[in-house]
Formats: sequence, C-alpha cells, structure tokens
Amino acid sequence: MNSNFNIEQYNYQLPEKQIAKYPLKERSKSKLLIWENGNISHDIFENVPALIPPDSLLVFNDTRVIAARLQFQKSTGAHIEIFLLHPELPTRDISESMTLKKSSVWLCMIGNKKKWKDGELVNELGDLSIRASYHHREQNLIRFDWTEGCSFAEIINRTGETPLPPYLKRKPVHDDSSRYQTVYSKNNGAVAAPTAGLHFTEGILNQLQAKNIGTDYLTLHVSAGTFKPVETSDYREHNMHSEQITIKKDCIINLLRNKNKLIAVGTTSLRILESLYWYGVLLKDNPEADFFISKTLPYENISFNDLTLEEALQKVINYMESNNLFELNGATEIFIYPGYKIRTARGIFTNFHLPKSTLLLLISTFTNGAWKGIYKEALAKDYRFLSYGDSSLLLR
Repeated sequence: MNSNFNIEQYNYQLPEKQIAKYPLKERSKSKLLIWENGNISHDIFENVPALIPPDSLLVFNDTRVIAARLQFQKSTGAHIEIFLLHPELPTRDISESMTLKKSSVWLCMIGNKKKWKDGELVNELGDLSIRASYHHREQNLIRFDWTEGCSFAEIINRTGETPLPPYLKRKPVHDDSSRYQTVYSKNNGAVAAPTAGLHFTEGILNQLQAKNIGTDYLTLHVSAGTFKPVETSDYREHNMHSEQITIKKDCIINLLRNKNKLIAVGTTSLRILESLYWYGVLLKDNPEADFFISKTLPYENISFNDLTLEEALQKVINYMESNNLFELNGATEIFIYPGYKIRTARGIFTNFHLPKSTLLLLISTFTNGAWKGIYKEALAKDYRFLSYGDSSLLLR
C-alpha cells in the first residue's frame, strides 16, 4: 500500500473529557477557532456576523433529522432496536417516504437481531401504533405498517428517538429533539445532524441579513455513514454511503452569481457544492447524465475535468431549463481526501471531528494539510469536540 494513503496519518489522541456529551445552554456561546491561510485566532460564535468576509454567501444544509431509532419489545421481554437507514419500497426517495400514509420498507440496522427471528413487533403510543416485520431478514429490510391516516414522518417523530451519535454513549433526553436540529431545518430525512449549523440562531441569521451577507439553502440527507470511521489501512478503500441531494434552480443561479464568495456551513454543504460541480462535468460529456456522483469520479481520468465552477454550474442550469426543472434531485457518495482540488467554497464552518474519519480527511484537503496544527491548538485551548462541540471557520 502507498503510505501516502495510510489512514493512521489522520489519527490523534482525543481525550474523553473534550468530547461534548451535551450541548451548551445557548447555541451561539460556543467557542470559534478561525483559521485563515495558516493564521489562527479565537472568538465566540455569536460574533460570526462581524467575522465573515463582506458580501459572502453562506450555504446551509436544511435537512431535518428524523427520529430514526425505533424501540420495540417482544412478548418475551427481549428489547429490539431498529435504526432507519434509507427507504427501499415503494420509493427510495426519502422525501416521498416521509409522506406515505400506510406502509413502507426500509433498510435498517437491527440491534439484538438474534432475538428476533420472525413475527411482528408493535410499538404503541396513545392512539398511534407502528408495526415492524421482516420484508427480507438477511438483507435487513423491514416493513413498517402504521396507524392509518398518519404520515410516516408523524409516526416516527412521535414514537421514535433522536439518533444521537454512538460516540456520545448516552440515551437521548428531551432537549435533544430540538438541540440536535438546526433552527433552519426543513426537509425530513437525515439520520445525523449537519452539526456545523447547530451554532446558528435566528438572531444570528437576522444579523447576517442586516449586514447584507447572503444565505441560501440546499438539502443533503445525512446518512449513518457519517459516524463510521475509516477501518481500511488505505483510506481510498473506505466504503462511502450514498446520500440524497435536493437543490432548487434558484439556489444554483444564486451560487453562480456568487461563485467566488461561497462559504459552506458544514462538510455536508461542501459535499453538495462539490457534487454539483461534478454533475456539471458529467453533463458536458453526456447532456442526459443522471445526477449521481460516485466516490471515484473525481479521481478518474476525465479529460474534461478542467471546467471552471462557472462553466459547471451553467451546464446544470442549462440542463434544468431544457427539461423544465425547478428542482434537481440526485445522490452523491463523493469522497474528498488529500489530492482532491476544492472547486467551490472559499470557506467552511465545521466542528472538530473524530480521528481517522472521512470528515477529517476533508478538512485536511480544505486546509492543505494544516489540520494537525488546527487540532493541536483546539485541544490546547480546551475546545469541545464532535457533534455538540465548538466550531471553527476555515478560510482559504
């Protein structure tokens, strides 16, 4: 194996005491580390409107976390946990699945599966009930049936639990249902929060507007794969989960208009922006290409991969106009690691990530390898790490 791709280069010691197990009382009171072309300074997140470069466009991921952990108990007393991953039938589209009124089949992770051989599990809460049975046991495909007249979103948000990251090592409490959610979340479908956005408040968003700092929204439904550390020695062999994307045409036009001023709020927003670039690349070669970005696409020998961001976005807009589309739906498993060239954002808001994670590889790419110095400084200054932790603003 080429040592340049050894995941151990992205390992570091993360003390348990610096993992934020609970959110701060106020979202905007988190610490903020600012890295700009190698220089580090420190501030508080509530001061963000004064710290962002003038006339920037902040790009947010407005996905909404669903209560993806469903708890069941067999008549024998055995406890079974079913964790929703993504829908399979009658549609694989998450947004459509959330609106279904009778039944659906999902790919799931099943806790204590050995205790559930067959039969139906039932969870009741007042006048609501949800029933689970195997559609295909070996493939972990679960059929859900629920109280007639209710949408699937309504059912799971009443009967399910907030899918906190496993590294928090605790059960969700009441406040998690609102705090593990951005204030601008809108579209149901994520099983993990776009955590860089957790620091923003309505007040901060209003201040940004008052300062003529632009904001726009697109959607990537974050999958459970975001929690999965890289377990292969050569990180290029890591399996990236596909995640669904939705973008309005007006948003893409706005991105084009502000192509040199983009700041991604979170790694998921950056992955959407970069995926959008690559979709433009695909459309140049095939005007009817599907919007699916594989993890290997940016690293393949594509002779036309030198499109500018402006050219790529215009290709996407032209495609939408020729097909009378006002919304673009697709999927991505884009894998950003050192050697990749960032083509979209000049800045990114992000929390501090797990050792040996794909998110850390992305941050190393964005900072041209400066992540070690950034993380060393954050650890020395007692920053809180991971989903409920403190924030950083990285500017190139």
